[in-house]
Amino acid sequence: MAKLSISKLSFLQFGPFDLTVQPNECVVISGPSGAGKSLLLRAIADLDPQQGIISLDGKNNFLFSPIEWRKKVGLLPAESEWWYETVGEHFRHIESTWFTQLGFDPAIAKRAINGLSTGERQRLALLRLLTNKPAILLLDEATANLDSENTQRMEALISAYKQQQQAAIIWVSHDIQQIARIADKHFMLRNNSLTQVS
Repeated sequence: MAKLSISKLSFLQFGPFDLTVQPNECVVISGPSGAGKSLLLRAIADLDPQQGIISLDGKNNFLFSPIEWRKKVGLLPAESEWWYETVGEHFRHIESTWFTQLGFDPAIAKRAINGLSTGERQRLALLRLLTNKPAILLLDEATANLDSENTQRMEALISAYKQQQQAAIIWVSHDIQQIARIADKHFMLRNNSLTQVS
């Protein structure tokens, strides 16, 4: 359970931005391509150079080690990296019910990564992220490559995680119907301005 606070955050030619996300709150950010949405998430995750203040419950990110920060503030990029040959090698521990909630048989752990579809890798990347129990989730178009059934499964699992862990979420999405379902607050990022829509 943590509050994410961002003040005067700038990176590359973007910013400054201010944003606060409360525990158990999902803030959705939409906007045109090239507006800086993915770069904003990377800056918050401390993966790219940035200026300004990012804090978790009042504690600035520079007081955390990079590994500690990225465990607490978990980023799900649009395309995730995979390092080992099989699915199971990427998981130290996972709730077996999570596999079934996303439509997988637990035997998926034995499958080769290069034999998976883009959608399967996307769903598994979320599970891999959740095993760290992050307090903050940064989701970059988490369901963009999924059909409606698997989109619903992802949304349900993320919603359950948000409530159980009191997680704060920033979710980049272009899907208007999805935004209506998941957003507690909706911001538009365009012309270097972050404006609340709803």
